[in-house]
Amino acid sequence: MQRESANGAGGPGLAVPMAWLCAEYTAEEMLRVGALVEYGSLEFRAGRRALALTIHLCDGPGAPEAVRSAATIEEWLSLTTYGHPWQEWVEERLATRAARERHGSPDPDLALATAAWDWLRTTELLAADLGDLEPWHPALPLAAGVDEASQVWTPAWQLGLPLGHLAIHLW
Repeated sequence: MQRESANGAGGPGLAVPMAWLCAEYTAEEMLRVGALVEYGSLEFRAGRRALALTIHLCDGPGAPEAVRSAATIEEWLSLTTYGHPWQEWVEERLATRAARERHGSPDPDLALATAAWDWLRTTELLAADLGDLEPWHPALPLAAGVDEASQVWTPAWQLGLPLGHLAIHLW
């Protein structure tokens, strides 16, 4: 797919998904620094992809200098908060970008963002059954109400999203 060069000058080079790569790097650094799960585990991958989708689809560049913006961090926290319709938000944003691309606005990041979302939707991870508990509510004493031996298969995004939320808090 030859669209524009990496610097956006519109040459014969390949389109480089820089916005996605920056979002994914930022998400990985946030999760790595937070040390919430083992680096490279499926849970880590779920958190990285959920957080990268959030960062990328916020229409921000996802560059390290954007991370230090209080407004940007607040937006990411708001989007990943328990109860926010994150799944619908992601699907709506991806559909909007796909429509733009069909009408002639090339988006080299769309394929990677869509692949990340497909993985998060279709991959299931075995996790503790939280039942109706709010999994990342700060006042929730998880040890009091969760039997960790009771496990259920959970879509990866449902595990990755709270990890991303906590990583943002720890950043």
